[in-house]
Amino acid sequence: MATYVILSTLTDEGRRTINENPGRIVEVNKELAKMGIKVKDQYAVLGPYDFVNIVEAKDNETIMAMSLELGARGSVQMMSMPAIPVAGMTKKKK
Repeated sequence: MATYVILSTLTDEGRRTINENPGRIVEVNKELAKMGIKVKDQYAVLGPYDFVNIVEAKDNETIMAMSLELGARGSVQMMSMPAIPVAGMTKKKK
């Protein structure tokens, strides 16, 4: 499984949805699990993004499918980035 960082910003519609039904966040996480994406950590943040999610998925195509599915709903905009553990970068090359 690969690790990804997902930065998301709610649209006006998304903010209304979360305000009316905060449990929707957990519902979306269950939908992600059905897509083969495991939410490892999730944070609400201040600044240009509303949420930071650390997820695991099989591949880039799985993350792209998630992005298309959730983005098409009009409630969130996302930026997805593959995350590479620093430990792998600090090993000496042979």
